[in-house]
Amino acid sequence: MQPLPLHEEDWEYVRTLLPSDLEESARTTNALQRCRNVPDAPALIRMALAYAVTDLSLKDVAAWASTLDVAQISGPGLFYRLRQAEGWLELVLGRVLADQVPQAAGGWPVRVVDATVINGPGNKAVQWRAHVQIDPATGGFRAVELTDDSGGEKLSRHHFRAGEAVLGDRAYATARGIHAVRQAEAHVIARFNPGNLRTCDTRRRRIYLAEKEAEIPIVGEVEYDIIIPVPPKPTKSHKLWNSAKAIAWIPVRAIAARTRAGEVIWILTTFDAAQMPAIAVMGLYRLRWQIELLFKRLKSLLHLDTLPSREGPTAKSWMLARLIAAGLAQRLVQPSGPLSPWGYELRSSPRTEPSHA
Repeated sequence: MQPLPLHEEDWEYVRTLLPSDLEESARTTNALQRCRNVPDAPALIRMALAYAVTDLSLKDVAAWASTLDVAQISGPGLFYRLRQAEGWLELVLGRVLADQVPQAAGGWPVRVVDATVINGPGNKAVQWRAHVQIDPATGGFRAVELTDDSGGEKLSRHHFRAGEAVLGDRAYATARGIHAVRQAEAHVIARFNPGNLRTCDTRRRRIYLAEKEAEIPIVGEVEYDIIIPVPPKPTKSHKLWNSAKAIAWIPVRAIAARTRAGEVIWILTTFDAAQMPAIAVMGLYRLRWQIELLFKRLKSLLHLDTLPSREGPTAKSWMLARLIAAGLAQRLVQPSGPLSPWGYELRSSPRTEPSHA
């Protein structure tokens, strides 16, 4: 992943990868109610990207914009614009990534979900979380949501299409999350801790998978057909709940195998054996590590973890703009589909209609 080109000769190509309704969306989200000092929406997003992918201050970006005749704006003026643009940048990011989601041509389209922490100055352990969904076939990310430290990792935060296979680590192996994925007619493959998930046999009797680890051979896998009760909505007064009050029961398979060090790894899946054998499930789960490589690229190449302001009014806009830059860059670096062989999105140029006498 390379930094997004923002030079004059490259900008027109970058613009073709941005949503075509920038002007309309900027106004409907109140990012650009008045064009005072900023001529149009492309100028505003260009300055947002310049601020996000360079080490320039807001004052320096304003001077850069003035030199290139992008906009005549001051540092404080740009600060105000970026503060107002948060919702718009979220919308643009979603559309940039949605344009890169390929239509499935057969098989099981795979999505990997995980979250990474973004910290700025200060000693706070978690300041922001980026909840990311990637396509492991390309290594590119397909959706992202930014939350503060109260935003937990859960499958219900993401949107999936029917027929997709969703991979997640132990944080995502919850009954509510699995239920949300199945309601979307997608499937789950996730590592899980038997002690953290209520599991029952097919007669809805409680079983404890951790007690079965002695049955797991040195090599090879063992699987168990189980069902998982989905708890009702939590209440403050009752943390414990009776399985009889479950709002749904989800049939799953629990697959276990040992590492070379002898550790037992448990994988849960909603695929039945006819759809995907146990060995295929274990192999597919290994693709989850692709998302860890993406996080490393985002932080090492685009310096996503160098948040200049921890909780300032422009902090979220800075992160959103940098993620937009990453989404555009992965498309410029690895063009596919309609981009080939041109290297950018072909669009009809606006033309002036001939006047009629």
